[in-house]
This record gives sequence, C-alpha cells and structure tokens, in this order.
Amino acid sequence: MSAGALDGRTALVTGGASGIGRAIAQAYVREGARVVIADRDAPRAADAAAGTGAAGHAALDVTDPAAVEAVSAAVAREHGGIDILVNAAGILTEAPLTEMDPRLWSETLAVDLTGVFLCCRYVVPGMAERGWGRVINIASQLGIKGGRSLSHYAAAKAGVIGLTKSLALEVAERGVLVNAIAPGPVDTPMVAGITAEWKAAKQAELPLGRFGRPEEVAPTAVLLASDPGGNLYVGQTLGPNSGDVMP
Repeated sequence: MSAGALDGRTALVTGGASGIGRAIAQAYVREGARVVIADRDAPRAADAAAGTGAAGHAALDVTDPAAVEAVSAAVAREHGGIDILVNAAGILTEAPLTEMDPRLWSETLAVDLTGVFLCCRYVVPGMAERGWGRVINIASQLGIKGGRSLSHYAAAKAGVIGLTKSLALEVAERGVLVNAIAPGPVDTPMVAGITAEWKAAKQAELPLGRFGRPEEVAPTAVLLASDPGGNLYVGQTLGPNSGDVMP
C-alpha cells in the first residue's frame, strides 16, 4: 500500500493497546488516519497512543453497552464521525470443555463476541448515515477449524465470522463494508498465556513452521480499510494464518 492510503479517515481500534490491535493502529497512523485507541487498560492505551502517534485514546470495556455507546459517541463528536472500526479487543484462555467453569465461557463470549456486537451496534449507524464505512473484525482461524481446550474461544470467533457476514449483508448497500481477519497463531501478549505444550504442537502443524507477528497481520487491515483496495470485499474472512487453514 502506498503512504497515505487512509488520509483523512478516522479509525477507532478496540484492543489497541497491544498485539494485533496496536500493530493495526500503528499501520493506520502511517497511512495517514486519525486513530483512537480504546482498551480496558487505560494506562496501556495511553502508552500505545503515545507510542504509535495515535490521535487519542480511551478506556473501554467492550462488554459494557453504556461505555461503548459513550466512547463511540465521543470519538465521533470529536473527529466528525468514525470511518473505520477495528474490533480487536479479545481474551484467550485454555480449558477442556468438560472441565470449563461456566463463568470462563461467559466471560470469553462477552468479550470476544458480544463486544464486537456492541461496537458495531453503536458505530455502524453513523457510518451508514454518512454513506461510507469500514468494519474489520478480528476473528481467528480457530473459529473455522476449532481447537482443543479452546472451545469457548473458537465458538466466540466462529460467532464473529457469522456476525460479519450477516452485518455485511445488512449495510453494504449503504456504503459500509464489513469484513473479518482470521489470523493463525501470532506472537502477542494474549497468546503468551497459553501453555508451551500447546504452542509447540501448534507450531509443528503450520506449513510455514512459525507463528506470525502482529505487524504481518496489520497490512491486511490496511487493505480492507482502503479505497480502492478494499472496495470489493464484502463479508469476507481473510486468513493470514501461516497456512493453518486453507479454505
């Protein structure tokens, strides 16, 4: 992508304090976008904004409808609207389904799926009203293929893919393009909490032979947000996944 692919656009990136979200925020800033980083860890969001050159930051719990509505409204008011929404907030834990605490299931679905719904619910209407918008939802290849001891995470990410397709059908004719990115395993703080045994077994399965890096996922998010580069992507799930899934 050439420099300035996102000139004049305002992007809200949830989960932007670290990992894939931060890498996307950094890439968007390089491409000329005004970026607001939202994360439930307020100090890290502030640090990420300073480190990436983002235009602003906000503390945000994506599971709280009132907070999502308030933050999205504040960002839109300050910057004249939100053109690009990146839903990168997420959590990842590990537990066999037959031993899983129901609270762990509920927490994962709340952050990884309901959080995406809420952000779309309160941001997309403004995009549709203005006749232009891009939504990029961070899913996972596990939402396509499943994963041992990750049924809660895989279910949430499969839901994100289904939500993406459904919302795309609702709003594409109003100029809002909704797509997903389903990365494979990526070296991020979120993945750091998974056992070494799981990570070693997963790496051995990958045709590329290694996990990805956040900066290798970010260009896909730039493509989907850009004009004309992203103009024909509607309800798609793109897979920078080291060959883990080949649709």
